[in-house]
Amino acid sequence: MTVANGKWDTNYEWKVVTLLGIGFGLVGLDRWIIAPLGPTMAMDLGLSPGDIGYLVGALGLTWGVFAIFSGRLADSIGHRKILIPAILVFSLMSGFSGMASGMVGLIFIRALMGAAEGAYTPTSFTAVASAAKPERRGILQGAQQCGFALFGLALGPIIATQLLQVVPSWRWVFWIVAIPGFIVAALLYFVLKEPEDTQGGATVGAALTADQTRSSYMELLRTPNIVLAMLLLFCTMSCVFVLSAMVPGYLEGYIGFTPQQQGAVLSGIGFGGFLGQFGIPGLSDRFGRKPMTIISFIGATISVWIFFQLGANPLALFLTIFVVSFFSLGVIALITGPIATEAAPLGLVSAAIGIVVGTGEIFGGGIAPAIAGWVTNNFGIENVVWVALFGVAIGIVLSFFLKETAPIKQAE
Repeated sequence: MTVANGKWDTNYEWKVVTLLGIGFGLVGLDRWIIAPLGPTMAMDLGLSPGDIGYLVGALGLTWGVFAIFSGRLADSIGHRKILIPAILVFSLMSGFSGMASGMVGLIFIRALMGAAEGAYTPTSFTAVASAAKPERRGILQGAQQCGFALFGLALGPIIATQLLQVVPSWRWVFWIVAIPGFIVAALLYFVLKEPEDTQGGATVGAALTADQTRSSYMELLRTPNIVLAMLLLFCTMSCVFVLSAMVPGYLEGYIGFTPQQQGAVLSGIGFGGFLGQFGIPGLSDRFGRKPMTIISFIGATISVWIFFQLGANPLALFLTIFVVSFFSLGVIALITGPIATEAAPLGLVSAAIGIVVGTGEIFGGGIAPAIAGWVTNNFGIENVVWVALFGVAIGIVLSFFLKETAPIKQAE
């Protein structure tokens, strides 16, 4: 695409970042609203404390599978046919979550939601990469991803616990948070372009050629940074997603907080993640992808250990989990955004992001919370610290093997 007067179309760039960022924020809200509602739902539906971990795990597994295959599909058929239906489906499933009558129904609904959110995730990241000028790709992909933490993990606990005080039942909350998704889908219908119609499409979002279509995922698995990104995403997700699922029960059942105190502390995950998902990729544009990855895993490891040494101190707990999330969710945005994008072969960017997000979700977002649920039911919820801590500690070691790909570093 020829750029008018040699200038980048920043108007379209920011429209896409804003709409897809809000969309990804709604992914986070619809996904994580169940965590602060969990204790209330458990009393109504007869769930055990560890069942929330299983519900989060079921969604993560289908998210991962559909992220892998939808990423490749988006490279072939375009973004619009994936993104707009995906938003409609996961919003509808959010509403249906409020109609479930038991564990089996919830698992089925949340699994369908995970499939739609998995389809949305890698495709939306690639759409932003196609619209973004390469020199600001990190900060713009981070800006799009930070909505996940802001809506889902910062505002979500506050919205959920406050709505519980004014609506007749927790069931109403799911339909209330579903409504904005239908609005975003309508706006994307009029705004979103296919990769070949954007300035970055030639290098990032270009449609697959016949030869590329026939190529297998083995091409991606032969790329060292792609394999490392898959492993690193598992490490950081097994920390922050386990905490997001299990900390509400830890704070209410073990520490003894009220639902409102729990929601206020848990919002630290969202506010820290919001700044991290915007800041860590942005800093990597200046200082490099590898150094920021290493620093993030070290910071997450130290702060998650401190969190579980604190007692019933709401402010200290909020600040510590803020730091945990700043580093953990920040490095998620860095891994699934710039690192995966810059490591991908031409025409396979959505597929690359999809396989990274998908495998990370299957293990870090699916299996790890399920393991945390098992640990909770058998050894007590205070011991979920070991699931989270092990993941980020391994991430420190693996991050030293990354190859630097930041444009500013490549130019040196």
